[in-house]
Amino acid sequence: MAIDNGLKDELLEPVYHENCPGCKVDRDKRMQTGFPFKDLIFVWVVVLCVALPISSLFPFLYFMVRDFNIAEKEEDISYYAGFVGSAYMIGRALTSVFWGVVADRYGRKPVIILGTSTVVIFNTLFGFSVNYWMAIITRFLLGFLNGLLGPIKAYALELFRDEYQALGLSAISTSWGIGLIIGPALGGYLAQPAENFPGLVSPDSLFGRFPYLLPCLCISVFALFVTIGAIWLPETLHFHKKNELESASCVIDAEDKTDEKKDSSLISLLKNWPLMSSIIVYCVFSLHDMTYTEVFSLWAVSPKSLGGLNYTTEDVGTVLSITGVGLLLFQTSLYPMAQRMFGPIGVARISGVLSIPLLTSYPYIALLSGFMLTFTLNLASIVKNVLSVSIITGTFMLQNKAVDQHQRGAANGIAMTLQSICKAIGPACGGALLSWSQKRQNATFLPGDQMIFFFLNVIEGIGVLLTFKPFLITNHY
Repeated sequence: MAIDNGLKDELLEPVYHENCPGCKVDRDKRMQTGFPFKDLIFVWVVVLCVALPISSLFPFLYFMVRDFNIAEKEEDISYYAGFVGSAYMIGRALTSVFWGVVADRYGRKPVIILGTSTVVIFNTLFGFSVNYWMAIITRFLLGFLNGLLGPIKAYALELFRDEYQALGLSAISTSWGIGLIIGPALGGYLAQPAENFPGLVSPDSLFGRFPYLLPCLCISVFALFVTIGAIWLPETLHFHKKNELESASCVIDAEDKTDEKKDSSLISLLKNWPLMSSIIVYCVFSLHDMTYTEVFSLWAVSPKSLGGLNYTTEDVGTVLSITGVGLLLFQTSLYPMAQRMFGPIGVARISGVLSIPLLTSYPYIALLSGFMLTFTLNLASIVKNVLSVSIITGTFMLQNKAVDQHQRGAANGIAMTLQSICKAIGPACGGALLSWSQKRQNATFLPGDQMIFFFLNVIEGIGVLLTFKPFLITNHY
């Protein structure tokens, strides 16, 4: 019996392979005693770099499409803008599973560096767009070559000790949410600088001739520094025995040997209902969030005669900047307490229910003016985005807990593919529906913009219903 216990202890003792980067990370984690500030900042900055360009175009997209002179009527601008907004997600949907498989086979780090490099190149080219199709193609390639978000979730779980893994995933969702706020804020402030800052920027200068280049270039420069810094990121994938790759832990025990025999094919993942149900819930809320993000900016800059706020890009940038600050304060202070009290799914359900009456109030906010409009709109924007990020954080945690470590890259690739499809549908349908809604100002049933916010509430309501059994099944929460 003593021999058996000795063998068991020997099996449970970690075995680290020489020249294996994943083993080095595992060894460092085992020896780590303090709070992983550096790793947390690395993950936060990388995700922010990729999130910034996704929605940075929305505050100025209305004006960019108008300048392309492709829409015959003002009401049709939102329709064409929707396809530009969807191009990124269509590209990402086509390759997310591929990049997840690449990350599982060749490492997380190459996919991360390629993703940040793609932002540097194609986000800059988008700023130089001189016609509608150039804008669509550059946005499509930006998404097509950027498969970072799925693997970065697996990377965070592998980089942090068990007690900090929830914090790592929360950092990803928080950075993602803040990026989706700061990006449009930058787009709103820095677009059309010759008009907004005539004393600083000449109409004949580079930024005068390309009025939407400056926000894109600022994000690309940031991405360049992140790309250079990513060179020093540790690789977490395991390389053993003549380039044999393992994503599982280096700890050699009976359980690990059993895990290595598990089928890691895409079919096995698709049969994993706890995983797939959490992904579907995640996708429904993502469809809502992406549609809302575009509709909000297009609605805000639309003229009062069409039910909008007649805001400038700078006005939208101000609202989104204030929202970003509020979101950061909530995620770092109040969200952890809410999660401990209600659990991530409980928080998601509450957030979804509260979003419905909030969105219903938006068409009536447009009737306000002056200080009351500014105050009410900023408050509504902060609350709406806080609720959205709270939902996404919970679904992140469910997805990554539903699979073994060696399947996380592919699992997150599936999630990104389905999410990207939904997020591609969101801007295209959102832009078209907003355009249609603004043409029916005198309708009897849900006139004007009431219709588009009604559609958003329907999607949110479906998402809330799907968080309950028998649809959503999880063994963890």
